[in-house]
Amino acid sequence: MQNQRRAVGSLVAAALLAVTACSGGNDEVSPDSDVLTVWTTEDIASRVATQQAIMDRFTESTGTEVELVAIAEDQLTSVLSSSAAAGELPDVIGALSLNGMNQLYTDGLLNTDAAAAVVEELGADTFSSRSLELTSSEGEQLSVPSDAYAQFLFYRQDLFDQAGLEVPDTYEAIEAAAQELNSDEMAGIVAATAPADSFTQQTFEQFALANGCELVGEGGDVTLGSDQCQGAFDFYGNLLRDYSVPGNQDADTTRASYFAGDAAMTVWSSFLLDELAGLRSDALPTCPECTDDPGFLAANTGIVSAIQGPDGDEPAGYGEVVSWNILSDSSPAAEDFVAFMMGDGYQDWLAVAPEGKLPVRLGTAENPTEYSDAWQTLEAGVDTKALLSSVYPAETLEEITRSTDQFKRWGIPQGQGALAAAIGGQFIAPQIIASMISSGISAEDAAAQAQEEAETLKDDLGQ
Repeated sequence: MQNQRRAVGSLVAAALLAVTACSGGNDEVSPDSDVLTVWTTEDIASRVATQQAIMDRFTESTGTEVELVAIAEDQLTSVLSSSAAAGELPDVIGALSLNGMNQLYTDGLLNTDAAAAVVEELGADTFSSRSLELTSSEGEQLSVPSDAYAQFLFYRQDLFDQAGLEVPDTYEAIEAAAQELNSDEMAGIVAATAPADSFTQQTFEQFALANGCELVGEGGDVTLGSDQCQGAFDFYGNLLRDYSVPGNQDADTTRASYFAGDAAMTVWSSFLLDELAGLRSDALPTCPECTDDPGFLAANTGIVSAIQGPDGDEPAGYGEVVSWNILSDSSPAAEDFVAFMMGDGYQDWLAVAPEGKLPVRLGTAENPTEYSDAWQTLEAGVDTKALLSSVYPAETLEEITRSTDQFKRWGIPQGQGALAAAIGGQFIAPQIIASMISSGISAEDAAAQAQEEAETLKDDLGQ
């Protein structure tokens, strides 16, 4: 995401912001009222201000002051260490990735009883079932899922229609379309291949899961050497070698190629939705047709939220679920705060960046689609604002909001979230994919290498 969480896999890359001691809405808070310290990884200044406004409403209704501190997620580990040493841990950490949540759990810092109590109060059936699964471990609710961004395959609907091609939602259809539309003027597909980039990890992980390739089996043993994983490496490596562009591809280059009209397909996060519509000045579509019609690509792009490989049992989507994490020694008011942010404050929370904040709480018991319906009416964009519903057809928005229930992730459902985070952090799959494309190593050797390296890392972690 191009805005601290804008490119898939680059959750937060800026340094720690000096945004501390942001008081609640009341200038004076009674001496016996609680003061909640809340950390957020939504650390862009404008977003911090928006979050503070929502939290001011909580203060006005409860008398509980909220001290908001914005921290870049890549700084979180070091800040947590120093704060723990000083006895100054926060009550709540918001907008935290699944990897971050699993690290807090591994370190014994989460109040899981409080998280479970909030979910029960709000109603578990009002949440996306997959979001609750991904924020749980062995039946224990670790945090309260707040929102998500999804990873999509974007494709030129106009070119597909002209060529009579099927929707690219299977390995077979994707390869057929890439082969048909690949030419000297246009790549059949552009997707991540950079060897030291989490974007490559996340893109490949979706294709792997689509083919039934899991990081570990139910018993916890590494399974990257399986036939399903070998098939995934073979498909992804060949696809990007034969029908893409030369050189390492990342979030910036893949977006640029698709926006220039130089690629028929790309894989990107839902944060592309506003840019595709020409709502961000530093990331505008540049295709020949876009000069006269900045909305051309948005109008002529189809979206696939889940892909299926020949060895997969069901289609697989990929996305990041972020959550509210209540820490072990938190104030009792922390539960009320999180419940507020997921209730009265939820629509405003989603409005911070609706293109990358898909609702995982879809509604309430009284109105089961309240928040998913409201999301479709929110304005997206940075330099220009527009209703998502004015840019994309209703069926596209429905597919986007449903996508969270198709999310799959390596390791997390099997209770191996820490291993999955370590595998991703070591860029094992991205480096192997880059070697496949540049050096031509076989899929069999690629899967065997991934298996060996993952097993070694698992041993190093003592798992």
